[in-house]
Amino acid sequence: MESIVMKLLLDEMYAGLKEYFETLGYEVLTAQEAGLKATKDREVVEYAGKHRLVLITQDQKPAELAELLGVKCVFISNLMIAKLADQKIREAFKE
Repeated sequence: MESIVMKLLLDEMYAGLKEYFETLGYEVLTAQEAGLKATKDREVVEYAGKHRLVLITQDQKPAELAELLGVKCVFISNLMIAKLADQKIREAFKE
């Protein structure tokens, strides 16, 4: 059985992660590559939905719009990043 490759749309702040996600086996398009630089949040979300992409964003508004419009989205908040960093720091530097 052939696996389906997940296709991602990286919001502007995550464009630098494209190569990492590709290395992990995803098909990746950045907002900039899609011509969505400095575009309204709703247009980014609608683009993701129209092209069946999972939107990866750090901004709450597009994540909420995606939920309202039924578009797949992963919201990575600053809180999530801080918690992950805290966990790694505590693991690496246990006293």
